Amino acid sequence: MLAVLEFRLKFFGSVLGYFWQLMRPLLLFGVLYFVFTQLVRIGGNVANYPVVLLMGIVIYMFFSEATGSSVGSVLARESLVRKVHFPRLVIPLSVVLTTYLNFILNFLAVVIFVLASGIQPRWSWLEIVPLLLALGLLCTGLATALSALYVRYRDVEPVWEVVLQISFYGSPILYPIESIPSERLQHLIMFNPLAVIVQQARHALIDPMAPNAAEAIGGASRLLIPFAVVMAACILGYVIFDRSAPHIAEEL
Repeated sequence: MLAVLEFRLKFFGSVLGYFWQLMRPLLLFGVLYFVFTQLVRIGGNVANYPVVLLMGIVIYMFFSEATGSSVGSVLARESLVRKVHFPRLVIPLSVVLTTYLNFILNFLAVVIFVLASGIQPRWSWLEIVPLLLALGLLCTGLATALSALYVRYRDVEPVWEVVLQISFYGSPILYPIESIPSERLQHLIMFNPLAVIVQQARHALIDPMAPNAAEAIGGASRLLIPFAVVMAACILGYVIFDRSAPHIAEEL
């Protein structure tokens, strides 16, 4: 009887946890939408601003959760790392993959909102696939590096929390990139790969009249910079983790 009760409690706990993961972006969207349309009124002149805001929040929430949850992922599995011999890289990768699956479901909800807003499907929607793959690569590279560094340097977690806050306000999520009066500042913001993904997703999925990533950054050739950042994150993440892996059990 107790075993059945325990199973039911775990089951309902997991369901509630999953439901909370789905609702978090919507709750944040509701608060920010009210603030930036009724109080600050930033999104008044942006076409389909509610959907733009929701999409940006969903993308950022994945970036934040995938990397933030990976920071202490190796340390949280200390007993497993010490007792069982297996590729340590599996730990941060499993965290990113789990978060990525939740993100895909949340992004499907964004697509439903897009359709409900009267936006017609276009061939440009296919651009979402490479954009989401690039986002996954960026998060994977950062997650592997952060999880390895945190084993030795515990200050990584608070520092990364600050970086996540800067990434949120430093990406065109709450505001349209074209609203920034300085072109130089626009270009500087778009050097951030997350900003490129958010902006190009807005152009491809929601508003074809909005500047695409190449226009916002000042030329297609400049997109090589955020692309190089993504590749560097993947390579450095793997190198850092690979070098740290043999000593992780000793440093925990």
